[in-house]
Amino acid sequence: MFAETILLIAAIISLSILLVFSFFFFRLSAHKNNKDSFSHPISIIICAKDEEHNLQNNLPKILSQKYDNFEVIVVNDQSTDGTTFLLEKMEKYFPNLVVVNIANHIRHRTGKKFALTLGIKTAKYNYLLLTDADCAPVSDYWINKMTGNFKKSDIVLGYGSYKKQKGLLNKFIRYDTFNVAKQYLSFSLAGQTYMGVGRNLAYKKDLFFQNKGFASHIHVPSGDDDLFIQEISHKNNVAIEISENAHTISETIENWKDWTFQKRRHISVSSLYKNKFKVLLSLYPYSQ
Repeated sequence: MFAETILLIAAIISLSILLVFSFFFFRLSAHKNNKDSFSHPISIIICAKDEEHNLQNNLPKILSQKYDNFEVIVVNDQSTDGTTFLLEKMEKYFPNLVVVNIANHIRHRTGKKFALTLGIKTAKYNYLLLTDADCAPVSDYWINKMTGNFKKSDIVLGYGSYKKQKGLLNKFIRYDTFNVAKQYLSFSLAGQTYMGVGRNLAYKKDLFFQNKGFASHIHVPSGDDDLFIQEISHKNNVAIEISENAHTISETIENWKDWTFQKRRHISVSSLYKNKFKVLLSLYPYSQ
């Protein structure tokens, strides 16, 4: 009888917690996207290491965005494939493309923080929009939709989706991506921003330098889109943009081993999260 009582109490507490989270998720579903226009110049930053194929497919879609004044900075992080030659060729056709090459003799830590820092230092403009080489905007108005939020915010969290393909792994990755986004976007609406995704993220350059960049977690390979966002965000300086025209889309990982490695790397950073986020992010799965 005692055990049954304990289980009943645990079930009631868990259900109550899930109902609170459901309220957060409902707020996300009812969220109205920003309709403000924005005309300030934008610097888009992409870090690339051996990304010849992805850049060839995706970079033209970024360079041809319907926005009046923007530059695209690609930081070529010691690539050994044809990335360097491709970028040299594309520079001749796209005057708004800026290429930063990291020489092979330069030693830096694992991850993209060094490359991203160089890209941010190179940027001519204060408003930064970040994505990855394997991402493409789903529309020509990606810049417009994401940066319109800068009128009221310093940080903009977007959504990075994955292409729908055959197979169980593809379904699993797309479900996991949606579930993660549902949580970080909902938390942000509640004033509890703990992460964004580097595939689709915007913030101000001066905010980066005021925070001394990634200095506090430079020793960690990941963290450029969660630990950093936790440091620079507060209740009133973050906006989310979930309209379909603001999405980016990527090819999915094709084998379980690579996806598991990527997931473990991301989860390993969570041990450095603020304590309140550790508690909040643990409550939801345990209550389920």
